Amino acid sequence: MVATLLKLRFRVLANQLSRSPWQLVGFIFGALYGLGVLGGAIVGLVFLGFAPQEVAASVIVGVGTLVTVGWILGPLLVFGADNTLDPQRLVVFPMTLRRMMVALTLAGVVGIPGIVTSVAALGTIATWVQWPAAIAASVLSLPLAVLTVVVASRAVSSLTSGLGGRRRFREASGIFVMIPLILAGPIIAGVATGFALNIDTLAVVVRVLGWTPLGAAWAVPADAAAGDWIAAAVKLVIAAATLVLLWLLWGWSLRNTLSHPGQSAAEAVRPGKIGWFGRVPATPTGAVFARSLTYWLRDPRYLRQLIGVPLAPVLIWFYLRDGDPAVGLSFSAPLIAVIVGIVLYADISFDGTAYGTELATGASGRADRAGRTLAAAAIAVPIILIAAVVPFIFSGLWGQFPGILGMSLGILLTSYGVCAVTSAQFVVPVAASGDSPFARVPGTTFLQGMAAMLIWLIAIGLSAPTIVIGLIAFFTGNAVLSAIGGVVGVVMGVILVVVGIRVGGRTLDRTGPVLLSRLKAMKNA
Repeated sequence: MVATLLKLRFRVLANQLSRSPWQLVGFIFGALYGLGVLGGAIVGLVFLGFAPQEVAASVIVGVGTLVTVGWILGPLLVFGADNTLDPQRLVVFPMTLRRMMVALTLAGVVGIPGIVTSVAALGTIATWVQWPAAIAASVLSLPLAVLTVVVASRAVSSLTSGLGGRRRFREASGIFVMIPLILAGPIIAGVATGFALNIDTLAVVVRVLGWTPLGAAWAVPADAAAGDWIAAAVKLVIAAATLVLLWLLWGWSLRNTLSHPGQSAAEAVRPGKIGWFGRVPATPTGAVFARSLTYWLRDPRYLRQLIGVPLAPVLIWFYLRDGDPAVGLSFSAPLIAVIVGIVLYADISFDGTAYGTELATGASGRADRAGRTLAAAAIAVPIILIAAVVPFIFSGLWGQFPGILGMSLGILLTSYGVCAVTSAQFVVPVAASGDSPFARVPGTTFLQGMAAMLIWLIAIGLSAPTIVIGLIAFFTGNAVLSAIGGVVGVVMGVILVVVGIRVGGRTLDRTGPVLLSRLKAMKNA
């Protein structure tokens, strides 16, 4: 059964890639990137073998710990959790929970990240070639290291997806886990910067990490090379115990999920209470606006895109705390505008096949573009206004406020105009409604990253006049130029968003059925 599921994993992957040439391109780029990283790692490990034993030990244990942390946080923060074999879909197979977990673990090992990690782990043998005792210890410790990172990734992904809980718990856990993950970056960077000033402290920290579940498996060969067999044996026990505990934790989560599947919450509503649909004009634009605003307020996939907004000023303050934080915080609003300005590029993708309902009503593409833009603006504009006003309350430099506000609104509206056109031409695979917001389809990380980058570049390019005027006005303290920049930003933003809605609407009238067919293909992949 395990072999059958592994074959199914590759068959599903092949079907997904065959349905979308661009997804295949993304998968190929991911594979090439993995090969590049692997090649560089192997070369580095070979040269590391000529370094003193203490240096080699510090590097391998330190990097190995970072690899473990990357496997735990990467699927949540950057890459998404590979959901090719969804445990909830495998429940219909006549198999035990243990076999399912074995199959999912092996599926993780044979994926691109798993292959890169496994080969790189084997490459550490090239470093320890001068110490035969370390090679012997690697035979036991390296499989533990690889299995630990894969099982840890599965367990953490399962827990943060709310597996074993109701849908609301699944949604809340999936969203709020992003807060500490986003803040972890600057915290780790700050700690690393402090350690960089003291090499001895860094060496001590690495030795301590070797006694933790994160680095124990990587430290076993290092202790063997140093002749400290007692420490190597103890760390081997720590590594084995870590794998066992992670396995039990993952099994508990899966058992809860498969025996108590999440249920959609049903809320009693009084007759005639139809939410936002009863508060907007009875027009196609109003209907799209009401539906989109409901999504923004209730769908965790939308809310997840807003988690980074209140943290943007925190990140700015962190990186500029040694300079003048007041200056940096003044640019919180433009940064937030950049973040939330491109969220509409996947709006139809989030609809999924439900987009067919809108097509069936005959609503025009212009109504769709206008309704979605207004709904997103209803959330983003108040946020940007608050982010623009608060820093100047403390600084008192109100003469520079119009330029910052105009820059922010100009970037936001320009981004909406660009998204109105681009989202009418393509859709991207995203987590389905009710799934974990972290779920992904293999081969889509590159595509989504490129799509976001392209939209950002176009939006920033079109907003360049507003940005240049606003920056000059801010750093020269010219209040008149700041006022001009504010007007230019708002006017250009309004013009570009109107043009984008019109052009995108005409495009969507032609491409609507094509987009629906692509959404259906993604759902059936």
